[in-house]
Amino acid sequence: MTLPMAMVFPALWSLAGSRVGAAVIAAAYFLGASRGLPEGVSIFFGSDLLLGLVLWVIASVAFVAVHAACWTAQDGWPAPFRYFIANVLMSVPPLGIVGWANPLTAAGIVFPGWGWLGLAMAMALLMLATTKHRWPAVAVVGVFSLASAGLWVEPESRPGWIGIDTNFSAGREQYADHQQQVATIGLVKAAAATGASFIVLPESALGIWTPTTETLWRTSLEGVPVTVVGGGVMLQASGYENLMITVTPGGSDEAYRQRMPVPVSMWRPWSTGGAGADFFSNAVVELTGVRLAILLCYEQLLVWPVLHSMWMKPDIMVATGNAWWTGSTNILPIQRAASVAWSRLFNVPLTMAYNAPD
Repeated sequence: MTLPMAMVFPALWSLAGSRVGAAVIAAAYFLGASRGLPEGVSIFFGSDLLLGLVLWVIASVAFVAVHAACWTAQDGWPAPFRYFIANVLMSVPPLGIVGWANPLTAAGIVFPGWGWLGLAMAMALLMLATTKHRWPAVAVVGVFSLASAGLWVEPESRPGWIGIDTNFSAGREQYADHQQQVATIGLVKAAAATGASFIVLPESALGIWTPTTETLWRTSLEGVPVTVVGGGVMLQASGYENLMITVTPGGSDEAYRQRMPVPVSMWRPWSTGGAGADFFSNAVVELTGVRLAILLCYEQLLVWPVLHSMWMKPDIMVATGNAWWTGSTNILPIQRAASVAWSRLFNVPLTMAYNAPD
């Protein structure tokens, strides 16, 4: 419900007295929104906080530079037009790969169910907030946000679909062992006993996917009328693919390849051993006649994977992640909030599944 506060950012940005001031405001906004990154990085790499602080600042460079370059002191239409350019640049690749905390995410809270019209309205208000009419625009956001809060309905999952949250301990380059696989299978069977037909598991829940792993799952699910959609890793000659895999008693299949793995920690195009990325592939995948928009972990923090998928009119949105490295930060709540906001904007059923160790 506090996401709409992000829509005040363009008003503050436009009020900066100089380009340097605009850069400071942009830095304060981005660094504040991503304040969990230093701790998360230090946990992921097993390093001290310094590395996290360095990557935190580096990650902000694109956002700050774009908003500083697009700032103008001119009145009239130059300011909203330049803000529009800045927002688009931070929404699509290449700069969009670090386009976190985009105020457009709040569209689903301010205009739930409005779809593309709601997205356009949100952008129009963001642009209007850079003009002399900024405070009326902010007031409109406030009124619609309050109305939305009063009438709020949490997004529901599609009938027969259920997401399972887990709390398995994990680590960098540590994948589900046999004991964890058996425990996860037990969770799936328990969910199937309640009547679930499609069960979503978190990112990496299936571990490194091999013929042996497939055999374990396939034989364990014999006699259980269920389709499992879970995260797994498939090794390649030059690295690996971060996938969502479907498993049934009859076999398995690759359902989805992550479009945008986390830069640096996973996606390292300058070296071998990292995760593959394909920015504009499999926007929607089909499973037994149902069109799925899958957002795998980091993709939930960005704009273009969501809009790419929504353009293809999915029947259900699946959001999943492995948050073992987030510690006490607000990264996982942000992922959940963003997923809920996009689901509500386009009125698409949502199923979520996260691994979050206690």
